[in-house]
Amino acid sequence: MQTYFLTEKIKRTMINNLKTLLTLSLFLALSAIGGMVKIPAVIGSVALDSMPALLVASLYNGRKGAIVAGGGHIISSMYAGFPLGPLHILIAVEMALFVWLFGYVFSKGKRVLAAVLFFIGNGVMAGIPFIFILSLSFYLAIVPSLIVGSLINLTIAHFLYPPLVSRLPKRDMA
Repeated sequence: MQTYFLTEKIKRTMINNLKTLLTLSLFLALSAIGGMVKIPAVIGSVALDSMPALLVASLYNGRKGAIVAGGGHIISSMYAGFPLGPLHILIAVEMALFVWLFGYVFSKGKRVLAAVLFFIGNGVMAGIPFIFILSLSFYLAIVPSLIVGSLINLTIAHFLYPPLVSRLPKRDMA
């Protein structure tokens, strides 16, 4: 009797892990598609790749959104030919951090604050390390496109959230 219970418990865990893997793969694929829609910028890796990550962070949790954000940026920068080379790893970590923060604040019920924090973080603060790594002029050139990209990603995620939240079961991806 005990082995049957363990077997069912293991089976349920495996099914939940598979559902999580498939859902994250779907949103990562959507992030890859969004990565092909570029925002005019100094470098070609500013795109609509964080919108699916924002959806995952708001529908499930910030950790899963961070995975999609980091992976989505790496794919998006790959489309552009990695114009900043290994610095895209730094950008992917920054995006993952800001999406995680968005998901955390969003899960506490402070949706507007979550959006404002993501907008400021991804639009303004994400470029600050490049003042020291590259130059102030690069930062000043990239910030307008980061702001526009953040605003567009947030706006699309804002309009897609209500229809998705009613159709996707939240408890499937604990």
